[in-house]
Amino acid sequence: MKPLTEQDIRASFINCSKGEAKRLAVPRDLGERPWEDLDFLGWRDPGAPDRSYLVTERDGRTVGVTLRFPPPQRGFLHRSLCSLCLTGHPRGGVALMTARKAGAAGREGNSIGLYMCADLACSLYVRGKKVPENGTRLDESLTLDEQIARTTGNLTAFLDKLFA
Repeated sequence: MKPLTEQDIRASFINCSKGEAKRLAVPRDLGERPWEDLDFLGWRDPGAPDRSYLVTERDGRTVGVTLRFPPPQRGFLHRSLCSLCLTGHPRGGVALMTARKAGAAGREGNSIGLYMCADLACSLYVRGKKVPENGTRLDESLTLDEQIARTTGNLTAFLDKLFA
């Protein structure tokens, strides 16, 4: 992924108002991000524990999506699998992230959900740059390039549903 500026990020959001995009918390460490290892930039909002954001390239332009997720459930221990990168995590490591659809459908309250790594570090898990705490990556016969392509394909399919 190419490095992004705060201005690039704020201008990219498709499912919130310009005012909301202006007020959201953008990471302050953009210059330190491992851009060459990212398929998308994802982060959680430190001021709003139920919000996170995802920014990527789609059809040659930068696209940002606001996401919401419920607080972690207490109770029994179980493992979950991220639908984007297929990384397994223990309780709380995967969350159902929901995004309002773009345009009129989103204004009417329609949304799409996807189970994702709660820390949005899918790109780093796929590349082995980050290891899930007490979690697992599937033992696969796919090459790294094929795993990256699958992850970006899963992300593209999710974004396509937001525009539908």
